[in-house]
Amino acid sequence: MSFDDIIDRVGTGCMKWDGMEGIYGVPADDGLAMWVADMDFAAPQVVQDRLKELIAHGVYGYPGPDGAYRDAITWWMRERHGWQVSPDWIFSTHGLVNGTAMCVETWTEPGDGIVLFTPVYHAFAKVIRAGGREVVECPLTLTDGRYEMDFDAYDAQMTGREKMVVLCSPHNPGGRCWSEAELKGVADFARRHDLILVSDEIHMDLVMPGQTHKVFDTIDHGIRDRLVMMTAATKTFNIAGAHIGNVIIPDPDLRRAFAGKMAALGMSPGLMGREMVTAAYSPEGAAWVDELCAYLDGNRKIFDAAIADIPGLASMPLEATYLSWVDFSGTGMAPGEFRKRVEQDALIAVNHGETFGTGGESFLRFNIATPRARIEEAATRLRAAFSDLQ
Repeated sequence: MSFDDIIDRVGTGCMKWDGMEGIYGVPADDGLAMWVADMDFAAPQVVQDRLKELIAHGVYGYPGPDGAYRDAITWWMRERHGWQVSPDWIFSTHGLVNGTAMCVETWTEPGDGIVLFTPVYHAFAKVIRAGGREVVECPLTLTDGRYEMDFDAYDAQMTGREKMVVLCSPHNPGGRCWSEAELKGVADFARRHDLILVSDEIHMDLVMPGQTHKVFDTIDHGIRDRLVMMTAATKTFNIAGAHIGNVIIPDPDLRRAFAGKMAALGMSPGLMGREMVTAAYSPEGAAWVDELCAYLDGNRKIFDAAIADIPGLASMPLEATYLSWVDFSGTGMAPGEFRKRVEQDALIAVNHGETFGTGGESFLRFNIATPRARIEEAATRLRAAFSDLQ
């Protein structure tokens, strides 16, 4: 199938299209769903073919040895990212929100502080607070339209109650590919304050042409004794409904602690998700991802051009992910006003910036992983909704 193909997801039970009217008041029949971070593209054929084989077999019993699954992960990380992963470092969780919660439960206690560089993926704060821990927001600095870290300010915030820092790399919602120097800064910060460092790299494969993602464990950081890596195939191949992710832990002591928590909760991956990932992490899957990133880059250019046409709006330069982070502060409008124009006038459902934490208040997040005709339609609608500014 082509990325240009319009696949009707309405009535399929998906949150992105079937949930937007109840949450945002945007009807599915003439609205555009640009909020939930999954794609409107069919999964690669190699994944679909593997599922067809499983369905044709007709018996869906307990999965057996997972050697092929682990080998596929190690192959992908080595070939695509230059990262040497040992199969015994890999734990499979029920997605990476669950993986984050598992890390919180393994290495912190209720009342402990967990550092987030905000604005950042909203589910981190949700699971931290739900577990009775405190979210410690370290706001990113907006410099020349892109996010940077201010470790002097962050050092001054620390009280000694903090036990963990969660990094989003590449960054969601800002789309940054953190540089090696910035990652080393995070490593030094974690060491100075004796923090477990959890690096969520779920968007690692979704990088715009000309940009580079640095896998944290491939840099010279000297903190393997406190480093926990999280990756997943789900964002990359649009199989998020499989709810499967990997927590990859190089340090043996950290692995023992995490394995104990996994065993205590009786956790193991399901058959379908494991087989989908094994099929996706393949040469066929790699070719599909290359085509996908080129297509997303085309969408990015169209969407950014539309935003640039509207006075007072600015989209953050998108280096990775398929999530455009648009700043409305230049309009002088209150959040209620610019949201109304986007949701009620343009009929586009988007994520509200304040849900990502301090620093997100003047932003909206748009998902551009949809057929190009919808990106062009969104551009037309946004220009019309803010026509009085032009």
